[in-house]
Amino acid sequence: MNLFITGANGWIGRALCTRLANDSVDFRAAVRSCDSNLPAYKNSVVGEINDKTDWRSALKGINTVVHLASRVHVMSDASDNPLSEYRQVNVQGTLHLARRAVLAGVTRYVFVSSVKVNGELTPSGHPFIESDQPHPQDPYGISKYEAEQGLQKIAAQTGMEVVIIRPPLVYGPGVKANFAQLIHAVQKGWPLPLGSIHNLRSLIALDNLVDFIITCTTHPMAAFQTFLISDGQDISTPELIQGIAKAAGIRAHVLPVPVWVLMCAGKLTGKSNAVQRLCGNLQIDSTKARSLLGWRPVVSFHEGLRRTMDGVLKP
Repeated sequence: MNLFITGANGWIGRALCTRLANDSVDFRAAVRSCDSNLPAYKNSVVGEINDKTDWRSALKGINTVVHLASRVHVMSDASDNPLSEYRQVNVQGTLHLARRAVLAGVTRYVFVSSVKVNGELTPSGHPFIESDQPHPQDPYGISKYEAEQGLQKIAAQTGMEVVIIRPPLVYGPGVKANFAQLIHAVQKGWPLPLGSIHNLRSLIALDNLVDFIITCTTHPMAAFQTFLISDGQDISTPELIQGIAKAAGIRAHVLPVPVWVLMCAGKLTGKSNAVQRLCGNLQIDSTKARSLLGWRPVVSFHEGLRRTMDGVLKP
């Protein structure tokens, strides 16, 4: 198998390339610019990803593509037209690569999408499943859904085996954004007013996501399928905080502030959506990945947290 990875110098891409290199898998890495941290012989510098990217030399001899590169989700997007910005990379760039991949003889195209295609929250006891009607609610989720739709059309027209993966929140060594901020708050010993939240959320450890991506590059039953994937252990926000503290070897300070107080504070500060995500459920049922592909997580939730904290500097 000659494997091609886009977004190789991103957070997930680096972890995937490291695993592939350790497993002695033949692969080529696509990057926007030269990256000294990736072996030079594996690099294909392709520049910006859009509907004009020249993929011809990068795709020579390739039969499987894993497309990770994207305009990532930004909580506070300052763009005048964020949907247009997301579409340029996540839709136009994704579909342009797919069309070029077909011309190059690529037989399988693994696309890492997002659970945001399904929506932002789930009712208690009703996790998302693959057959649910998609309900993306922000520009990032909309762009990922539009990319999925375009890829499925290309697959139907050409026979290229498209595989779509929708992960929830990913955590692991080097995690950034809100998860990193939560780790920082726990490490600092700040009192967190989240003790009265009784929600359930699905997460996936970076090692588990990487392993599942690799499974989808070769498993014959993955062809033309969409998968929701997680660690298989849903946890509450307070349990996550306690897990981070335990992995760090410190004590968490969680205050039992009523959820309605948090909601009111969210309205007053203009952060209602963020508070709803913090307090609400977002569960996924990853039974399909386990039953159809026989896949199992390679690390538990607690082991994933331990590995995450091993890469975090003490305050």
